[in-house]
Amino acid sequence: MRTLRVAKETSKYFDSSATTVLPRRSTRSSLARFAYRSSGADDANNHADNAPAAEVTLGSDIEDAVTTAVTRKRKRTETVTHPAPRRATATRATKTEIKPNIKPEIKAELDLDAATETKAARPPPRGRVRKPARKTTDAATGAVTVEPPADWEEVYDLVKAMRLTGPAAHAAVDTMGCDRLARADASARDRRFQTLVALMLSSQTKDTVNAEAMARLHAELPPHKPGAPPGLNLENMLAVEPARLNELIGKVGFHNNKTRYLKQTAARLRDEFASDIPHTVEALCSLPGVGPKMAHLCMSAENGWDSVQGVGVDVHVHRITNLWGWHGTPSKTPEETRRALESWLPRDRWKEINWLLVGFGQTVCLPVGRKCGECELGLRGLCRAAEKGKVSEGRKRRGLVVKKEKEEEVKVKVEGDEVMVKKEVEEGETEAVVEERRERDVVVNEEPLVEAPLGSLIVKAEET
Repeated sequence: MRTLRVAKETSKYFDSSATTVLPRRSTRSSLARFAYRSSGADDANNHADNAPAAEVTLGSDIEDAVTTAVTRKRKRTETVTHPAPRRATATRATKTEIKPNIKPEIKAELDLDAATETKAARPPPRGRVRKPARKTTDAATGAVTVEPPADWEEVYDLVKAMRLTGPAAHAAVDTMGCDRLARADASARDRRFQTLVALMLSSQTKDTVNAEAMARLHAELPPHKPGAPPGLNLENMLAVEPARLNELIGKVGFHNNKTRYLKQTAARLRDEFASDIPHTVEALCSLPGVGPKMAHLCMSAENGWDSVQGVGVDVHVHRITNLWGWHGTPSKTPEETRRALESWLPRDRWKEINWLLVGFGQTVCLPVGRKCGECELGLRGLCRAAEKGKVSEGRKRRGLVVKKEKEEEVKVKVEGDEVMVKKEVEEGETEAVVEERRERDVVVNEEPLVEAPLGSLIVKAEET
């Protein structure tokens, strides 16, 4: 009889659990039934009592919705909860991430150490920190002036030395530049026209190819009438057939367009400028195929008008000055570079800088494959765009110290006692000079200097 009663109760339990329908998803209301409740009391009666009842805060995430009051004191721990999606499951709602207990002062020290390690991991800037050209306003007058880049004169003088006697000497522009392609035995008017033609042909063309085309024009351009001399002058340019002119200049870039530009320009010079080239930059720029660079170079050339009106900026000047960081904001076009340079560069350098940087760009600071190991700017840390590997190789070839540290501590043994001293190492010094300074500047704890044989000084790097 007792067994039957137990069997009935067991059957009743299984029947009850079989009919229970669980919710398809977990919501705040369904999770509320898992909250801790004091036994033997309703929710309404226990809500205001002092018993450890649960509080449900709606409007927050699932992890924060159910909070249980704790009666006993526990160790303080740092708990970080990651917010879950609004309709999270009950399994995901109970997941939290617990970190070990860390005292505030220890945590601050750890954070400081991490910040120091991050800062130390950053690579040091290449070379010196140099300021670009920048505008300044006078508070009293409101006048705006442009301060030149830092160390620009040192950079300029080093490049000029390289152009005269260094690795950038004997560039193509020195013998085949546009201002050197006019015939010395021609009249002043014809030399100005020849300089203008050389500039028009030089666009997108190497100096060697341009010089060859100019030589053919000087020798083979047919005379405009029987008995007249052949060669490059305005009259022969007006009379030559376009096909023959295109053949003579066929090696230069965009020779078809340049043939048309030369014929149109010759006609305009005859009709509008009394068979001579204009004597202003604006008028020169109005000619077909002539831009600001050509106009300024033609105005300043000795075989042009020999009058400096601005800086002639070609691709080399535009590229190199941006590599040096001379402009506060990198200039996008040669015209922007020209205006930026003219705002601070002394006027007596306006003509020279084109010759300077064109030859430098043709020999050392090439558009592709720069020779940073041969450049004084890279070796002295004055060029922010210098390639580090090439500079290191260049210093090794010259026997220069590769270390960049200005001052470092080393251990020195003097008569058995090991003391800490500091040595100075400057870039550009040979190893022999550094060794001589190291032996001369040894100081031991401010004691009177004791002369010791050189063999007793053993210098080694500080052990870390």
